Amino acid sequence: MVDFIKRDKNDIYGMPILGFIFKNEKFLLVLKIAILALFLYATIFGFFNSSNDNIFTTGLFWGLFWPFFMVLSLSTFGRIFCGICPHGFIGKYITKFGLKKKIPKFLANPFIGLLLVFLAWWFIYYMFPGIYKTPIATALVFTVLTFVAIVFYFVYDEMSYCKSICPISALTRAYSKVSFTYLGTYKEECKDCKTFDCANACSYNLKPFTFDKKNSMDDCTLCMDCGQACEAVSFKIKKPSFSLFNKFKVQKSEVWAFILITAAISITMGFHHALGRSAIVEEFIWTKTARYFESFINFGPVDTVGLFAFLYSVVIVISLSVFGMFIASKIMNVTYEKTMYTLAYAFAPLFIIGGLSHMGEFFFYHYASDTINAFIQAFGLNYEYIKPLATRRDTWVHIFKAFNHIAYVWAFIIMIGRLRLINSSILRKTIAFPFASALIIFYMGLNFYTGYVFKTYGAMKKAPHSHEIKKG
Repeated sequence: MVDFIKRDKNDIYGMPILGFIFKNEKFLLVLKIAILALFLYATIFGFFNSSNDNIFTTGLFWGLFWPFFMVLSLSTFGRIFCGICPHGFIGKYITKFGLKKKIPKFLANPFIGLLLVFLAWWFIYYMFPGIYKTPIATALVFTVLTFVAIVFYFVYDEMSYCKSICPISALTRAYSKVSFTYLGTYKEECKDCKTFDCANACSYNLKPFTFDKKNSMDDCTLCMDCGQACEAVSFKIKKPSFSLFNKFKVQKSEVWAFILITAAISITMGFHHALGRSAIVEEFIWTKTARYFESFINFGPVDTVGLFAFLYSVVIVISLSVFGMFIASKIMNVTYEKTMYTLAYAFAPLFIIGGLSHMGEFFFYHYASDTINAFIQAFGLNYEYIKPLATRRDTWVHIFKAFNHIAYVWAFIIMIGRLRLINSSILRKTIAFPFASALIIFYMGLNFYTGYVFKTYGAMKKAPHSHEIKKG
């Protein structure tokens, strides 16, 4: 164990304010307890005040936590959302007196959590918009997740729920690679270590002193327990996405997280929520398909436009990713698996950086006012509700659309960096580049096309929310 170390200038632990936030044991404990209390209060509040007048439960979970804090933190500091997650916090204590069994192989699969969020959330969400976003539904969702988490923490060891079952685990692990921070150790100080305090402090059975060598933080959730156990642990500011430009042990679940989430969020919302507000919404193939099936099938409450926008997005994104990488592999004379799971990491910025566009705009449209008003309501504060900080008429808010363009530019840069890890000639890599980047090119084209549509045809006159655009 190291008691004192002279930290590098880029080490967050050595910085006056950030060092206190990320390393001070008492502060982190109080923060985690406060977030747990807020989580429990919002859930209980959802059951006791289940009417739509309850803006606290829905505002906290679907405004402040997701997407605002999640997208903002993952793209900057990394997986700190997991570090303060109420489930992870209570899990560390439950697992200490639990059964500590090894999780079965069929459950120790990060694809489980990924498919849960992809199918059980996004697929259902586009068919039944708002189904999860009522106070009672929100409370039920997080009650069920909490119950499942407690069972897994008690039965299995090494925080298995967080690694495999948690719906956002694969997402946070994958997208945290875009950030500009990295937890590691000071090599010289660890060279003669015999106590391994950082590893012993880790509830996930990880070895922080190996992170730098592997260029991977594994399942680290940035809970900072290791940093409190040994001074040799560092938390440094690096170049954005720096690990993506070097070799590391790839995880197939991470690659498919990029592909499926880009389809479910970035592209589907581009189809349904962006182009769905245009004056020519009825001309798009997903709308025409929906109208065709509506002519002889009664879908009831299902939002058919949202359903087919989702299905078209998934088919397009998977096709572009798979076939693009397949053609690239043939051009470079490299196996498809090597090509796919090396180069597809370049898709990472499309959602997490592009998502800052939506997050930035909606912070001013909804998130800021909804969050403040939610706390006023929940705690009976003697303040008037505030109005949104901006409306869609305020053109200055559109400055955040720049993140959509930054996303694909950064994705292209990462693709070039990842191509250097492929053993092939420069000529072959150059020819393969547009095929490997087919999804990135499509994402870029969709952004320009959306701008063209609104400039040429304008917005729908009454501009209802897109999921309301449906014939009776």
